[in-house]
Amino acid sequence: MRISENKLNKSFKNQIIKTFAQTLIDFKSMDEMHKFLTDFFNDSELETFAKRLSVAYYLKKGRSYENIKTNIKVSSATIATIEKLSKKPGFALAIKKMEAEEWASVWAEKIRKFVKK
Repeated sequence: MRISENKLNKSFKNQIIKTFAQTLIDFKSMDEMHKFLTDFFNDSELETFAKRLSVAYYLKKGRSYENIKTNIKVSSATIATIEKLSKKPGFALAIKKMEAEEWASVWAEKIRKFVKK
């Protein structure tokens, strides 16, 4: 699919991006979101965005470039670019959300084990 290269009016661009963001927020479940993402993005686009977030997460966890290259199948240049991007507030917020989810999952499992005793 080819998207027009004509630039949008900045105000209108901001409006449609906010509408897109609101649409994402309105999904009620992981299943709904997954259906949307797999229908909206082609496989390559979805994988690209998922890899970007994964690289940033792995960097935050202290993984080496070599480990990231091997596991996520990206180049050193891509890792370096994402390392710069991950310092931006929005990217950093996404990583915080991922870490919070990971923390919650770990504690939920610990609680389940404790309750079973």
